[in-house]
Amino acid sequence: MRAVLAAPPPTLLVLAKSPVPGRVKTRLTPAFTPEQAADLAEAALADTLAALALVPAGRRLLVLDGEPGRWLPPGWEVLPQDGGGLDRRLAAAFAHAARLAPHAPALLVGMDTPQLDPAALAAPLAAAERPGADAWFGPAEDGGFWALGLARPDARLAERLLHGVPMSTADTGRHVLDRLAADGLTVRELPTLLDVDHPEDAARAAALAPGTRFAARLREFAAAPGAAR
Repeated sequence: MRAVLAAPPPTLLVLAKSPVPGRVKTRLTPAFTPEQAADLAEAALADTLAALALVPAGRRLLVLDGEPGRWLPPGWEVLPQDGGGLDRRLAAAFAHAARLAPHAPALLVGMDTPQLDPAALAAPLAAAERPGADAWFGPAEDGGFWALGLARPDARLAERLLHGVPMSTADTGRHVLDRLAADGLTVRELPTLLDVDHPEDAARAAALAPGTRFAARLREFAAAPGAAR
């Protein structure tokens, strides 16, 4: 019990791009205009940050490609993304967490799951549930992952786990799980979630969480004059 009470709260990380038309959610076009796709990206990011605000944490870090905007709520520290491919940017985000909160577990979430339920993270990251877990893995339906956590993050571990992993493929998640196993880490699996990459994904995510900003924006677009029916 003493160890549980002394356990540091986790660091929560979000890796994101600023929602600028033409730079985010490009696979939602041409069903949506670049401006609409950026609006949906902004809503998804705002929903993600709002959900994570309900998960107990010691620090909340937004690792951002671009500039923060009106969608950024209080309580988040903003750090610039490092350069390189997504594999290196993910690893660098964990290195930031290890530097800023060296004794705390770190969990990284993307900006593509606006339907995220805070309870899906709050329960497994609770101090009483963490003993025995070295890592957390949230698989995505498309074969990738929406969350990755490390109980004892450090830069070299993150590099071993992520550098060279092919990203945005149907095998991305399997590659990361193989790396976790090869490092001898005990992994706790989180629920499988849908990433919003394509128009049909957007409709499904909105149906799963109709009270989100994301769902509201999608309804606005559907109701607009001239919208596709």
